[in-house]
Order: sequence, then C-alpha cells, then structure tokens
Amino acid sequence: MPRILLAEDDDSLRGFLSRALERAGYDVTACADGEEAAAVLDQDWDLLLTDIVMPGMDGIEVARLAAAKHPGLRIMFITGFAAVALAAGESAPPGAKVLSKPIHLREIVTEVERMMAAA
Repeated sequence: MPRILLAEDDDSLRGFLSRALERAGYDVTACADGEEAAAVLDQDWDLLLTDIVMPGMDGIEVARLAAAKHPGLRIMFITGFAAVALAAGESAPPGAKVLSKPIHLREIVTEVERMMAAA
C-alpha cells in the first residue's frame, strides 16, 4: 500500500484529507506541523503532501529535507495563498506540484492518484 506523509496544520482539513486518502487505498501518516513531519522523514514514503504555510518549519523546508533524504520522492503542496503558490513553484524541489485551496477532496485524491501513476 503506498505511503503518504501528510503535513497540514488545520486540524479539520488534516482529518478530511487523511480519511479521503485512506478510503482511496493509501496508508497515511498525518502530522500537525512541519517539525512533526520532519521527525518521521527517515521512514520510506511514496508521497509528501504538505501545506506550505505552517507555524515553525514550513512545507517548503519539509519538502527540501524530504527530497534530500529520498531523491525521487513525489511532493505535492497545498496552499490557500496564491502568492505563496507562485513562489513555491520556484523554490520547491523539481517535479513538485502545487494545488491551491479551496480544493475539493476528490480533486486532491485525483491529483495524488495521477502523481502516483506517473512514477
């Protein structure tokens, strides 16, 4: 079962995303912030799905650490800030995808499925 590391500081969104991805057949580990996600990067992951703007360590920093530990790791960002999304495209690891909130859960699951199939 493909493993997804989810980092999202919004409790309700994190719960919704986890459940939707688990129903789609993924093993999801949900973290409330970047530090929590960074602490489990030594494990094997198929995809990092992270918010960009979080207190403490942001999603870009988590993604850089993850890409350094796991070259070829699929990385997807979700953000509610258009300017942040544009900047993320420039500073994110190569191949990372940026989705803008608000976004329907089904859309996120579809994008995850596309990204997983592209490997």
